[in-house]
Amino acid sequence: MDFIKTTEADSKYNNLESMSVSDLLVNINNEDKTVPLAVEKALPNIEALIEQTVAKLKEGGRIFYMGAGTSGRLGVLDASECPPTFGVPSSLVVGIIAGGDKAIRDAVEFAEDSTTQGWNDLLKYNVSTKDVVIGIAASGTTPYVIAALEVCNSKGIVTGCITCNHNSPLSQTAQFPIEIIVGPEFVTGSSRMKAGTAQKLVLNMISTATMIQLGKIKGNKMVDMQLSNDKLVDRGIKMIMSELNISYNDAEILLQEYKSVRNVLTHANNGN
Repeated sequence: MDFIKTTEADSKYNNLESMSVSDLLVNINNEDKTVPLAVEKALPNIEALIEQTVAKLKEGGRIFYMGAGTSGRLGVLDASECPPTFGVPSSLVVGIIAGGDKAIRDAVEFAEDSTTQGWNDLLKYNVSTKDVVIGIAASGTTPYVIAALEVCNSKGIVTGCITCNHNSPLSQTAQFPIEIIVGPEFVTGSSRMKAGTAQKLVLNMISTATMIQLGKIKGNKMVDMQLSNDKLVDRGIKMIMSELNISYNDAEILLQEYKSVRNVLTHANNGN
């Protein structure tokens, strides 16, 4: 099949500068509405990658997200939110961006064009066959990501990808490719828009479904969340109140003693 690069196709809209703010918002919103439907078409492929990821993490492995620009930033974002949400160590889900941490805020010129730096960045974490490496690239053509996945494949490391073009070089490289075909952007080529939204939705699915499968959620509650501010402490207290049918004050005392919602519930279930 031919590589179809719809992320660079001409926008369906023109003369954007002549639109009113209202027209701009309506048209952007209309385009955004198509993204979840595009994600829906890829659910079987997303499931396949998650199944592999859960199996590897149960064996002591980790998730690595790799990308450049917007794609890299989204990977870093999802990885950084796993510890506070699910109470896992920051080493379990790792976001790597071409150009290093500086590139999170500022563009690093030509960082994405390196065919060696991606693998070198993975080596800093002693990546192994226990791990899963997921490349993120809207275009599916980023050399930094593709070359790293090629080395991973040669060393028996499970690879996946999230891209928004069909049959891209990245899709052909990853063992478990996910293609979210969102079509042309509202602003031609601005893949921070629909493509970025699609990538974020898929990353939400990967991390959330994986953590649920690993037992990090009870019922529908984040019982392992880090109690890092007053809002989360209050949420934790109310979880305990609901689960144990006790007063706010009693729940607060238990949370202060046992330091996490899970610890409180474990203590209660053990009859202590």
